[in-house]
Amino acid sequence: MSVYDFKVKTIRGQETTLEDYRGKVLLIVNTASKCGLTPQYEGLQKLYERHKDQGLVILGFPSNQFKEQEPENEAAIEEFCKINYGVTFPLFEKTEVIGDNAHPLFAYLTSRGPADQYDIKWNFAKFLIDREGNVVKRIDPQVTPEELENDLVSLL
Repeated sequence: MSVYDFKVKTIRGQETTLEDYRGKVLLIVNTASKCGLTPQYEGLQKLYERHKDQGLVILGFPSNQFKEQEPENEAAIEEFCKINYGVTFPLFEKTEVIGDNAHPLFAYLTSRGPADQYDIKWNFAKFLIDREGNVVKRIDPQVTPEELENDLVSLL
């Protein structure tokens, strides 16, 4: 099993699989629009713009599980991200990332890599995936996109 095996729905409700991103370096992030870390959207977008032509794709998964900091519907989330941060990287439907109802993708991600001993603790946890679909690094929410750029570039 790899990340490519998981079905997800885009922010507009279209079902797809992560197979669409095979051969790319992925940064999978659980996001929220009303969080103190929300300005990380700006850094994520800059990373995406700088490195998308080399094969980087950032995948944003909004979640309302941490202090209900993503209360809006998908259309409002998409608009917020576009207007406030110019987000053009793929966004997906609101997703549960912890607990018994966690999306299978996030259950898989949290069981892989060096930090598999604990659940996601907050918004903007990041998972770095290599071109073969392996989870190579789990990055804490407080680590900014700028701080993880070297790790990301090493995989491109």
